[in-house]
Amino acid sequence: MAATVAGATATAELRPRCPLQRTLRPRESLPCAREGARTCREPLYVLSLERYAKDPSSALFFPQAASASEWLYDATLSDGDCRVRVTLHPWLNAQLETNALRCGCRVRDVTFCADGEARGDRAGGASFRVLSLAVDAEAGADAALEALSALRVDSLAWFGSDGEAPPPPLVPLRARRSCYVPLWNEQDYSGAAWSESESGSARGERRERGCGSGEAPDEPREPAVTLHAVRRAFRRRGRAVRGALVVRVLRKSRLVFYGKAESSCECPYKAVLEVADRSGRAAAVLWNSLCVRWYRSLRPGLVLRLSGYRVKESYGARAAGGPPQDDIEISLNSRNPSARICVISPPDVLAQWSLPDTPYAFRCGSELLTCPAGTICDVIGLVVFAGRPERIRSRDGAGAGLCEYRWLRLEDGTTAQPIAIQLFSTSQPEIQSRIYPMSILVCTNVQVVRSAEGRAAPSRYLTNTSFTQVYCTGSGHHCSMPYRQLRSVRSFLQWLHTVDEGHVLSRALTGGYFAFPPLPVSLEHFLKEMKGDPGLLSGEELRRETEKLQYRESRGFAIQATVTSVSYSGLGEGEEHRALRRAVIRSPSASSSSSVCVQLGPTSPELQVAVGSLSGHSGVSPRKRLFGSMEHPRKRLPLPLPHAQEDEDADTDFSLWEASMEFLQEDAEDSSAAELIPSDVPQGPRLGSVHAFRETVPRAFCPLRRVVQAAAIGLQAERLQDTLPCRKLDTFAPAPRVYSGHYTLTLRALSDSVLIDALFLPAAPGNPHWCPHPTPHNNTWESILSHGGFSPSVPPPAPSDLMGSAPQLGARRLMCVLQVCHLGSGQLEVVLRCAYPLRD
Repeated sequence: MAATVAGATATAELRPRCPLQRTLRPRESLPCAREGARTCREPLYVLSLERYAKDPSSALFFPQAASASEWLYDATLSDGDCRVRVTLHPWLNAQLETNALRCGCRVRDVTFCADGEARGDRAGGASFRVLSLAVDAEAGADAALEALSALRVDSLAWFGSDGEAPPPPLVPLRARRSCYVPLWNEQDYSGAAWSESESGSARGERRERGCGSGEAPDEPREPAVTLHAVRRAFRRRGRAVRGALVVRVLRKSRLVFYGKAESSCECPYKAVLEVADRSGRAAAVLWNSLCVRWYRSLRPGLVLRLSGYRVKESYGARAAGGPPQDDIEISLNSRNPSARICVISPPDVLAQWSLPDTPYAFRCGSELLTCPAGTICDVIGLVVFAGRPERIRSRDGAGAGLCEYRWLRLEDGTTAQPIAIQLFSTSQPEIQSRIYPMSILVCTNVQVVRSAEGRAAPSRYLTNTSFTQVYCTGSGHHCSMPYRQLRSVRSFLQWLHTVDEGHVLSRALTGGYFAFPPLPVSLEHFLKEMKGDPGLLSGEELRRETEKLQYRESRGFAIQATVTSVSYSGLGEGEEHRALRRAVIRSPSASSSSSVCVQLGPTSPELQVAVGSLSGHSGVSPRKRLFGSMEHPRKRLPLPLPHAQEDEDADTDFSLWEASMEFLQEDAEDSSAAELIPSDVPQGPRLGSVHAFRETVPRAFCPLRRVVQAAAIGLQAERLQDTLPCRKLDTFAPAPRVYSGHYTLTLRALSDSVLIDALFLPAAPGNPHWCPHPTPHNNTWESILSHGGFSPSVPPPAPSDLMGSAPQLGARRLMCVLQVCHLGSGQLEVVLRCAYPLRD
């Protein structure tokens, strides 16, 4: 009997306890490294995704996909009992790039292949690649949040560990890279290596305190030299004089990632600092691992002591807004030689050094109206709109990379026209993720972009240069920045104290579709502005181009088409449904007669939102406390979160008055149904959707839940701990003054009859978000489409009146300008920006 019990116990100990153990544990007959592929049929969950560039050794792991992509992805998979880090085969990259395979999804039929030990694996352990898998779409995008909500995923055991060993280092498994790249851009930093470096640099700053000469006590004393002396010596002898440079940082560039598959550099980063002393300016370039160690802690205004540098000839590879063309640059690297950087604390900066002050060139909103294109300036303003993050193809000729950006609108009290900023990544992800409406934002080194000449209403907006930096309320940077004492900044603060917060809050928006600047109102001017861009597309070409779009990539297209039907979706006031009205147009190309039918259809579940989250804020005092401390979502959203109460999302109080102290201290209608006429609109696959996706609708800003709202509008997170349920965005109300409904025009391409369902969000008088062109017109369908909205001089027509005139579109051939954005999970947002009539 005892033997039987002992045998049963031994059998239980040998039996794998979870699907990953059963699939991945070594077989007794073969070493793990020689085993073939194994497939786990049971569901697994994606806990994290990390991206990095290939290196020459990566081709050994994926010889058949050597040229498939420049990127590799590591993932963490779990069955709820343990977790394992794997590398995904490059032929799965397309699913990652469209966000079909995303953090939080459930996967099945995962085929693993065991390799030898890889970087980041435990000693003696096996490394696994995933050759194939199937995303369980029926489980939904929130499958992991629902299945693992009761677990602490950070505490799950790693496959092959004894439960007491430390976690494996988070470094790329299939390339000798020191850190990962963010999933959705290459300009930001990502991973613990960068966050840990900041404290180390701060310790270096503390060591410098008390050293009035700027020299570290543990270094041999070197004579100080000037930039002028270094430049003169290099010109004469081709090398620099020995000596330490004491300089002030004037400007700081974004990070540049230059990793390529043929490059073996472990840390392929560089960043440019424009530095100056009393004798002149130069560019100091941080290379490779010095970027990881120092980039986050260096900022404009700091005084540095530089030694162990090299002087190189500058080839003038500066982006727009960079420093003047210089003949030398100060190269700072970790070896050959090893550069030394010391931060000199403000009390130890000597007056005899005569270091220049940090330059600023603030322009107010009224001054920007007359600034020529290309002007470099700084701005300060109150954020009234913070758009959703999107991505666009790089145009700098450096490849087909995608750049992340978002639209912002600021007010400063000097003009009724908000300051529009297309803000790309500035290598400040923590700050940029905290840019909410009602924040005070400073953007330095931005440049003016002006729309083409010949428009009735030329538009100006601001965008990045290589040296753009942002500083936002709650980040703590305003307190230490020298711009606080400038006259233009003081004038803005005086205006801010007169602002009624309740009035501004009623106009504050976040997320949703937004395109700027407005398009010209004539086809002739539009064609002139298309110079250099791809020409018109056929329907099939448009379909192929949209299939190439990656997650949150936005592109503009032009196509010739006719309108086959028009519908209107309105959001009823105080209701959680929409009434759908539809006009089916039979154009002469499809039938000899022209007819229209108006339908009242069933309610749509696409946009059921919780209305009234801001109803308690009307009529508040300007000093009313509205929103609180700027806390990052990662600190607010630990698992389990998805089923938490809504009031757990609320933040503490804050006010504009307290925010400014940082500068002083160290209508939809319900129509009845008309007779239904059988619709003969051709069926089949279409582009777009008749419904507005949840990401399309601008939301009223909710200050008490601003951190959660920003995370819900943002890009898909890289870790499950930072992921919100998709439905979380529906808990924020649409902005009633901006969005009350939309029109949908079904377009048929003239070339090949491909059908496109395009949303039309007309600009209207009184709409603070989509403002109409100032040119009056007669509000016919033709003029509304060519102007992108209603006439500014008269009230817009009611949806029922406009639907009644829809048959006039039946005989029109149109040049349609579409803005297409891939929202992930197979959702393709197609918005009709303008449509110009084509004349014979």
